[in-house]
Amino acid sequence: AKKAEEAAKKAAAKKAEEAEVAKAEAAKKAAAAPKGKPAAPAKMSAKEIKAQKEIAKVLARKAALLAANSMDLNFKGDEKEEGSGSDSDSDSDSSSGSSSGSSSGSDSASDSDSDSESESDSDSDSEIGADEKKKMEAAEVLRVRITAAKAKRLARWDAALLLRDKDVLRCPIVCILGHVDTGKTKILDKIRRTNVQDGEAGGITQQIGATYIPQSAISERTENWRARHPLDIKVPGLLVIDTPGHESFSNLRSRGSGLCDMAILVVDIMHGLEQQTIESLNLLRMRKTPFIIALNKVDRLFEWKTLGEAPIQASLEAQQKHVSREFKQRLDACILSFNEQGLNAALYWENPDPRSYISVVPTSAITGDGLPDLLGLLVQLPQTRMAEKLQYVKDLQATVLEVKMIEGLGTTMDVILVNGTLKEGQNIVCCGISGPVVTQIRALVTPQPMREMRVKGSYIHHKEINGAQGVKIVATGLESVLAGTPVFVLGPDDDEEELKNEVSSDISNILSSVDKSGEGVCVQASTLGSLEALLEFLKSDAVKIPVSVISIGPVNKRDVMAASTALERKGQKEYACILAFDVKVTSEAQQMADEVGVRIFTADIIYHLFDQFTAYMTKIREDRKKNAAGSAVFPCRLRILPTCIFARKDPIVLGVEVMEGIMRVGTPICIPSQDKITIGKIASMEVDHKAVEKATVGKNVAMKIVSTCPAEASRMYGRHFDHTDELVSHITRQSIDLVKEFYRDDLGKEDWMLMVKL
Repeated sequence: AKKAEEAAKKAAAKKAEEAEVAKAEAAKKAAAAPKGKPAAPAKMSAKEIKAQKEIAKVLARKAALLAANSMDLNFKGDEKEEGSGSDSDSDSDSSSGSSSGSSSGSDSASDSDSDSESESDSDSDSEIGADEKKKMEAAEVLRVRITAAKAKRLARWDAALLLRDKDVLRCPIVCILGHVDTGKTKILDKIRRTNVQDGEAGGITQQIGATYIPQSAISERTENWRARHPLDIKVPGLLVIDTPGHESFSNLRSRGSGLCDMAILVVDIMHGLEQQTIESLNLLRMRKTPFIIALNKVDRLFEWKTLGEAPIQASLEAQQKHVSREFKQRLDACILSFNEQGLNAALYWENPDPRSYISVVPTSAITGDGLPDLLGLLVQLPQTRMAEKLQYVKDLQATVLEVKMIEGLGTTMDVILVNGTLKEGQNIVCCGISGPVVTQIRALVTPQPMREMRVKGSYIHHKEINGAQGVKIVATGLESVLAGTPVFVLGPDDDEEELKNEVSSDISNILSSVDKSGEGVCVQASTLGSLEALLEFLKSDAVKIPVSVISIGPVNKRDVMAASTALERKGQKEYACILAFDVKVTSEAQQMADEVGVRIFTADIIYHLFDQFTAYMTKIREDRKKNAAGSAVFPCRLRILPTCIFARKDPIVLGVEVMEGIMRVGTPICIPSQDKITIGKIASMEVDHKAVEKATVGKNVAMKIVSTCPAEASRMYGRHFDHTDELVSHITRQSIDLVKEFYRDDLGKEDWMLMVKL
């Protein structure tokens, strides 16, 4: 830093000398100049200004690098020195300007005026140049500081990787994926001996849940299996993430599979590969995550005999021949489905090469058959094939799973702590919707072992916690934190600006799914993941509903007021509603919504919410279609039958033949050959003495035309028109728009061509 100061002083002195030389040269030029002409003002050329800026940049970079090397990132002194240097430069510039002005000022009064103007111009230019230089120097210093801090952080991570101990392993993180209702949560319930699945709305997983299975539980459950397959359990436990299966939650599935070391793909033996199974399969292949297949629901095979929580080989040996035969048929069908997806699969005890064949474990989440095999493989495969990846690293590595409101705790953040340590009171940096969030950890809580993070109950409080573990962080300002983003701890060696810069780098990708349009419905959800799923549904081609407001937490009066603006602005009834998923609606909010005409849709299952809203949209569309029926005009061209004139004056009753288009009751009729005069609307129609609402090409129809104004009432067959004139629909711009919006599918290509012609 001292060297940088000395360099800045030397540069300033050198610039002062250059200014003196420039001043002397200007004086010589002024003396040599012919009389009567004013001397040119001593302004700096563009080349000189550029050179000075480059010198300032180099000085700032040198100062920043020297300071970074000496591990002291405080540049205030440097900036002051450089600032004073630039001030002296501007002073010398202005003084040279003033001296040149005075030397030429003896010629005439007009000369002195022009010199004073040039003097003020050069002063203002030098001031602007100094300000720009300071800003550029500050930006350059910040950039160098962030680069140096990032390099230090990455160097610490590399050092932590080198210090790993091969005997100290962390828990493997296992993700459980599959189609809806294949038994993912039920398998975990059987392992934990809990009943989360029945506690979920409709038995469908709505959020990501994380479960910690300790080593003691694994040892106890796999005792029978280890008799056939000897295994030394080295990992401290398993951390299992349960993801939703139904299609709306693809973002939650991708978040889960992105975190995990390996995965369980649950397949229903009765149905084989289904839609979300294939989607999950593609996610795992894209992320190159190793996985095993749990072929679930073997107890559904006819006359299956269960042995309880026994190894699956023992269960299969105890079955009758016809059960074994059916199992073999269904297994072969499932393996064929995987072959069609470009994958080899085999029963794990018949697997010729675990690297190229995926192991299949038949299971039953109801009876417990095959679960010891599943747990054993979840420990065996990571220990043998990814031992290096599982070595514990002391540097922090954590990802946000969910952000949720918990009664008594406030807004909390479910985090998967992969490596490192989290401590109470630490400052953390996360990525929020509107920018980086810096906050302090108030509490670290975890569920009881063998319990889900989603389930309310007694939590264990920790002063500090090591990975790999699912932990709930309680802190202020977490409302806007985005799930799926990394968490950083702000340590003494870290730079806050660098960490903010790091978490903000991928915010644009996440915000592409959390999109807010100017006008639209209001969306409320209990968690950010559910909110993303709702937004994905509303963006889909089938719906295409814009969203104006997004929020997490219960629906209150403020949300109802925000939704009511849709009615006030354009009377858009379909947008004056709130989609509330898995959240409560306060009584005040419900009362206010009833008063102002805002609809609140609530549901615990996201599918039900979609169904409610779709039914509401269909009803509104049908109502609008009914209202538009009187104004929507279908195109038609009619020929008058001269032998079928029943009434010549209002109401006119004629027989006509439909030449083109669709003739409907309520269609206004005009006569193009008689200056497009209108004669009224079709009040009723009959075909073969039977009343009809519409008639198509080739039909002979008797119709009654009723006038809608006095001018139309005076029109008469034989005086204003006769059988030689064609009758056509009276088309307007408004009627075309209504037909396009509500009756587009009712018209064929020929009808639209006629519409264009008319």
